[in-house]
Amino acid sequence: MKPSMLDTDILSEFLRGNPKVIANADEYVKEHGFINMSIITYYEVLNGLLYKDARKQLAKFEEFVSLNKIIPLTQRMAKVAAVIQADLKKKGIVIGHTDTLIAGIAITNELQLITNNTEHFKRIKGLTIVNWSK
Repeated sequence: MKPSMLDTDILSEFLRGNPKVIANADEYVKEHGFINMSIITYYEVLNGLLYKDARKQLAKFEEFVSLNKIIPLTQRMAKVAAVIQADLKKKGIVIGHTDTLIAGIAITNELQLITNNTEHFKRIKGLTIVNWSK
């Protein structure tokens, strides 16, 4: 498996116990030692769990975070994301800012993006996507 980073939807599936996602995550960790996620994904998942007051899932999430790696957002990554966002807007393609930030982080770090949202992300040039839930 190539070096990768989880998108928010796949991390949510992991926390919900999706067997295919868990099996792929286990295989990835055996090869790489830890799983990457962006600070944007961390924020999105944490925000959702706090909003739902999902204490059990929050504890599972915090344990997952402690064993893995959060990739911060740098100025260079933000610039890559801004270029992506501007190029897509010029083509009339609307993608949320958090998704372009996630893509910018993955591209800058030369990581595949693990996502179930393949139709959405395939419009981003230079981004390699893989789906662990299929």
